[in-house]
Amino acid sequence: MNIALVLYVVGHVLCMEAVLMLLPIGVAFVTGVGDWMYFVYAMIPLVIVGVLLSFRKPKVMRMRMKEGLVSVALAWIFLSAFGALPFYFSGYFNSYVDCFFETVSGFTTTGSTILSDVEGLKNGGLMFWRSFTHWVGGMGILVFVLAFLPNMDGSSVQLLRAESPGPMPGKVVPRLRETARILYLIYFGMTILNILCLVLADMPLYDSVIHAMGSAGTGGFSNRNLSVGAYHNPAAEWILGVFMMLFGVNFSLYYLLLKRDVKGFFKNAELRLYVAIMVGVTLLIAGNIVQDYCGGSWNDALRSAFFQASTIMTTTGYSSTDFNLWPVFSKMLLLLLMIVGACAGSTGGGIKVSRLLVLFKTVKQEIRHLIHPRVVSAPRMDGKIIETGVVRGILIFFFTYITIAVVSMILVSLDGFDVETNVSAVLSALGNIGPGLGTVGPMGNFGGYSAFSKLVLSFCMLAGRLELFPMLILFVPSTWRKSY
Repeated sequence: MNIALVLYVVGHVLCMEAVLMLLPIGVAFVTGVGDWMYFVYAMIPLVIVGVLLSFRKPKVMRMRMKEGLVSVALAWIFLSAFGALPFYFSGYFNSYVDCFFETVSGFTTTGSTILSDVEGLKNGGLMFWRSFTHWVGGMGILVFVLAFLPNMDGSSVQLLRAESPGPMPGKVVPRLRETARILYLIYFGMTILNILCLVLADMPLYDSVIHAMGSAGTGGFSNRNLSVGAYHNPAAEWILGVFMMLFGVNFSLYYLLLKRDVKGFFKNAELRLYVAIMVGVTLLIAGNIVQDYCGGSWNDALRSAFFQASTIMTTTGYSSTDFNLWPVFSKMLLLLLMIVGACAGSTGGGIKVSRLLVLFKTVKQEIRHLIHPRVVSAPRMDGKIIETGVVRGILIFFFTYITIAVVSMILVSLDGFDVETNVSAVLSALGNIGPGLGTVGPMGNFGGYSAFSKLVLSFCMLAGRLELFPMLILFVPSTWRKSY
């Protein structure tokens, strides 16, 4: 392990975080809330540690996959640890563990909160920082570093692979640094468009920025206790529902649209299945709630069903209504969407539609082989043969995902909450979704869990955002053996 190179990368990330904290300081001055000093206090140790770690360039700059995985995992842990300091200095949170949980939830775009009174933070720098972590974490802090800091002699490949959300990360252009810039420009442009649409729908500017950053990163932190439902604004719900769905699409497909390859965009198998699931679940839930929960209004039923299907499948976590009160059938559909997640290469979490599609095609091929054993063929996706290594990797991912989920459910059950609450809390954390069911439903919070359970759930959030293995490799002793 080239520890010097890993710390060098982490140092750059911390320096970038210090620069990003200037934004909430500016917001604090503009809004007049006066919480800017908490960020100044946080920036002092942040800058010191960041500069010390990145001051000396390592002798060996070659980064292998092992260094890439460890760099990404440690960068996200340190990012969250220092990002929690403004909350801690504010005194609004009960403990540093609560601050860490909230910040991990922000950067991993989970959106789970321990706060019972979100509005007590006030619309200033702290509230902005809380949602801004979604926006930064959505595309990935390492992607941001690759886009705007000098390249590190090929290290970008390993960092991008380690941080990319999905089984098959790829480049939209030959140079990875250029890829990162293109992705962030698309991301930034869509965020601005989202803000403008919300403002036109009569949502206040500050609130529009908060909710646009949350939908862009598919995070779900709101500045209102009742989330989006507090506005009673059908237009805003439709706008956010559509944008959440758009941010759940593989961003490389938007590059195809920029190149005017509309045919290539709509031919994508994962996109077609993603839309089909979203539409199908929306119609099923709408039919299930229209009479007893929407007074027979199909307009209200479709809006509520689409918003919740979009927010859960994209793992955003906003709520327009308390879906905890919906029939069991609708809640089961939402629970399944928690597991499925968004598209690979999007800002969304979950297992990813592409993984399920690959497994479905593999099972279909196996059944065909049993019926026609002499026929030689291979499963295909988007016209390309699905390699055995990809299928093997996805099966390993599934097994690891289930193992982490089961172990975490057992650990958090020590706090005595009911099965529905514990299962949905872990699936929500591991899938980076936000609200669960029961006590941690859309109108609840995670504040009742012990410090130990909050750390377990924080691990789940980080593992889910980083595709499991960067976090797991930290616990393998051989990872830390010195080598160059």
